Amino acid sequence: MERDSQLELYEAVAARLKEAHTRVRSLQVPEGVRMALSRKLLVVTAAAKHDLKDAAARLDRLMKDLDEGRFPEDD
Repeated sequence: MERDSQLELYEAVAARLKEAHTRVRSLQVPEGVRMALSRKLLVVTAAAKHDLKDAAARLDRLMKDLDEGRFPEDD
């Protein structure tokens, strides 16, 4: 049963990561901001390989920031 819930979480994180990548690509922001967001997505992807629940929480925070229009500063 635990394995099933882990698999469901993995599928949910994978689908949300795909959605997040699509959203970041489509944003009308300076290239530096887009690169910073892409790096955040890479961090979430790397975290998913080691701690899926932490990755899901990081992704939730990132998606909330995107929804609320909070973006990193342009370098």
